[in-house]
Amino acid sequence: MITRTQFVLAVPDLEKSSTFYRNVLGFTIHDLAPGWLRYERDGCSIMAGECPDALPPRELGDHSYFAYFVVDDLDALHAKISPAAEVTKQLRAEPWGMREFGIRTADGHRIMFGQPV
Repeated sequence: MITRTQFVLAVPDLEKSSTFYRNVLGFTIHDLAPGWLRYERDGCSIMAGECPDALPPRELGDHSYFAYFVVDDLDALHAKISPAAEVTKQLRAEPWGMREFGIRTADGHRIMFGQPV
């Protein structure tokens, strides 16, 4: 049984990353240890570690998104997020029964958001 989901990300600039997650995506930010923060929202927890020398996420390829968040009001979320984030996939319905859109974070990580049709 999986009881919780937690992501762990390497980010090049922890301050820039946490500002994006707080201001654009609505996460709260918590200190963990030197060089580490936890981003939390609803049932999602992301541990971010500052790794300025790690491979940039933009270089990971087409399927480099680390998360697919299923949400209850995709249109409202899209209206809030899309003006402040780089949209990598425009909002649309897909044959697999989801309406979805994608963004790239300030760190270069990709996230998909979807809602069942």
